[in-house]
Amino acid sequence: MTVSCAESATSAWVRRFLRLIPEGAEVLDLACGAGRHARLLAAAGYRVEAVDRDAQALAALHDVDGVNVRQADLEAGAWPYHGRLFAGIVVTNYLFRPRLDELLAALAEPGVLIYETFMVGNERYGRPSNPEFLLRSQEMLAWVRQRGWRLLAFEEGSVELPKPAMVQRLCAARGAIAGRL
Repeated sequence: MTVSCAESATSAWVRRFLRLIPEGAEVLDLACGAGRHARLLAAAGYRVEAVDRDAQALAALHDVDGVNVRQADLEAGAWPYHGRLFAGIVVTNYLFRPRLDELLAALAEPGVLIYETFMVGNERYGRPSNPEFLLRSQEMLAWVRQRGWRLLAFEEGSVELPKPAMVQRLCAARGAIAGRL
């Protein structure tokens, strides 16, 4: 399989599990930045809601078929997705615990959560280094257990690529897995 430049910039963790999201479903790409995963998801046939506070970063997504762009401050503003459910939620390199319950409540049943971000120990590599933005060891596992979701995959520890970091990764399902195994 040949990997394009756009795909190589995406997370291998997201690429590995996105097929578990039901085909053609609506997926939330939270704190999407310039939209590397929104583009990947749209290219795979998903309808993508790409949200970030950075209007300049979002501008690159305005003409991408299958992507709906929403500018919102996920930390200071109101939660933009009350009452909305997504068959997939993708989050990478972002953590804001005060919104976690609202985010996880937006996962439909069936639904798949794909999450990858930094954890304690990352401070030795640079940013983020503030404990507010670093997961504690096995913290994501507690999210899944509290909700009775099915754990599909979990990893934590150091990585070398795309740059040295301490990360935690999770893929979990709410309800039956409707995607392709």
